[in-house]
Amino acid sequence: MTNGDEQKQRIMKEDSLVFGRNPAIEALKGDRTIEKVILQDGASGSVGKIVSLAKDRRIRVEYKARLELDKLVGGKNHQGVVVITSSYEYKELEDLLGGELLVLLDGIEDPHNLGAIMRTAECVGASGVVIPKRRSVGLTDTVAKTSAGAIEHIPCARVSNMANAIEKLKENGFWICAADMDGQDLWSCDLGGKLAIVIGNEGKGVSRLVKEKCDFTISIPMVGKISSLNASNAAAVIMYEVFRQRAKNI
Repeated sequence: MTNGDEQKQRIMKEDSLVFGRNPAIEALKGDRTIEKVILQDGASGSVGKIVSLAKDRRIRVEYKARLELDKLVGGKNHQGVVVITSSYEYKELEDLLGGELLVLLDGIEDPHNLGAIMRTAECVGASGVVIPKRRSVGLTDTVAKTSAGAIEHIPCARVSNMANAIEKLKENGFWICAADMDGQDLWSCDLGGKLAIVIGNEGKGVSRLVKEKCDFTISIPMVGKISSLNASNAAAVIMYEVFRQRAKNI
């Protein structure tokens, strides 16, 4: 392999694809470096806004046949738009310490759950999301697509040890609560102040060690025959209860 081939491979690994119209628009509004925008021949509608945003940032726009875009994204639904960007950058936990609401994900493995949680977190004004480096999904193209562009606006920190991260947050004034079926009724909890919400793995929930590090646990009241919610749905309910309580003071 020549040096040129090695350089090309390295660049391809460092690049990331954002596809779909809304994710593309949010990527163009964000701060990430964008190499180019590829549009399907004959694409119309909201594509005009994408072209305008690219022009404002002096980003190259190319037009290609649908088949070429299909190959680029592995047959996924690109809506006639593919943006080639630099890879997503993870923040350090220290970057998030000045916020008021964080969401800690203890082993979320489904990229659709992570994307949906990031979308809700951005909507309620959370300061960031924290995920572990191991046994957890990272910031993938699927996460970006599912987040509907929220991935461009809410920071995500990746930590080696979630229990240690919780200790660090406590040292900086955060209260830590974990979502757990045996926890205190959500509606009776005071969720003000600096707060970090822990959402556990889709099947196993919050790990024992992480739960022991939390200040308290909360549960979502249920009256149906199904005993639990999907991780992203549970996170959304809890985040919006936090938002509701704090909205009184806005």
